[in-house]
Formats: sequence, C-alpha cells, structure tokens
Amino acid sequence: MADRVPLDFAPPVRQLRSLLLGITDDHLGAPTPCPDWTVGDLLDHLIGLSWAFTQAAQKKSDAPGVDGPPPEPSAAHLSAHWRSRLPVVLEDLAIAWRAPSAWEGTARAGGVTMPATVMGLVAVNELTMHGWDLARATGQEYAADPRLLEPLIEFLSQGPREGTPGMFGPVVAVEEEAELLDQAVSLAGRDPRWRPTSAAH
Repeated sequence: MADRVPLDFAPPVRQLRSLLLGITDDHLGAPTPCPDWTVGDLLDHLIGLSWAFTQAAQKKSDAPGVDGPPPEPSAAHLSAHWRSRLPVVLEDLAIAWRAPSAWEGTARAGGVTMPATVMGLVAVNELTMHGWDLARATGQEYAADPRLLEPLIEFLSQGPREGTPGMFGPVVAVEEEAELLDQAVSLAGRDPRWRPTSAAH
C-alpha cells in the first residue's frame, strides 16, 4: 500500500522502535544534538509529535492540542510507561499516513495548517532527524532509508540557511560529496560530527 502514497513512514518508525531498545534509564539525562534537550526531553517530544501528526493525517482538526503550539518537551512529563507507549503511537502514526486520504487537501497540527503533502513530509523529517538525534545521543548506529533522504534534502534545501526559529538551526557546512544522511542532517541545523562528548563545545 505504501506505493500509493508519496512517502513511506515505515522505515523511520522501524528505526526509532529499534533505537528505543538500546536506551537505558541512564541515558535519559544525557545531552542530544538538539540544544538544551536531553534524551528524556526528546522522547517526550516524539510521543507528542507522533500523536499530533496522527491527528493531522486523520483530519481531526478538533482534537485537543491541534489548534495551538505543542508544550515545551520535558523529561519531567515523560510517561513512566514510555517504553510501551512510544512504539504504539509511532505505529499509529505510520498506519495513519498509509491512507491515501491522509495526503489529500490540507492538514493541521500544532496550530499550523498546510497542504497535507507538506505536512507528511514534515512528519517524516521529524522522525528521521530525531532518530539520528537519539542514535547519536545514545551511541547507536543509524542508517536512514535513502529513498526518503532525497525528498528530505530537497525539502530542507528550500529553507533559509540561517535556519528557522523553533524548527531548524543554521545550516552546518559539510563536504560536497558528503553522504545523503550527513547532507540532510546539516541542512536541518545539526553537525554530522556531533558526539555526546562534544555537547559542551
């Protein structure tokens, strides 16, 4: 069914679900490539965004939280059952965007309405980038689906190089022949060379 819709959410969802298995309680307070966010903050964000983008795909414009910006992610708000909760909301997200109707017309999330095709692209980008963030923060391997990276690079290339406040930091320079994942990460305002030990620099 995935070939009937513009983008397949299954690869980044599988990646994230796999990464969750490698995250321990000791990781929750660790820094991530997202400035000022810990691993726990990022997990809280993933639960929230997965729910919000699921509502967007299902055109539930009257759902709680759809009309306003999401709360600031915080590990303090992270459910004690996040290990079982997050895989479920991620799977719900992938299923919701598998429906061709999800990509039709407009969609609304976080107080923003946009063409559904763009909303889906934004959602896939969020999953891909935050998957990379989690992998780097917890010392795990990450390999994004190249079929998704090409449209993401095209999408991210259209943004201002100084970044978009609240979404992306300034573009980080990389070599011209950099791998697709490094290109995408850098366009999203992340340093492909980031490691936990470099968080203070």
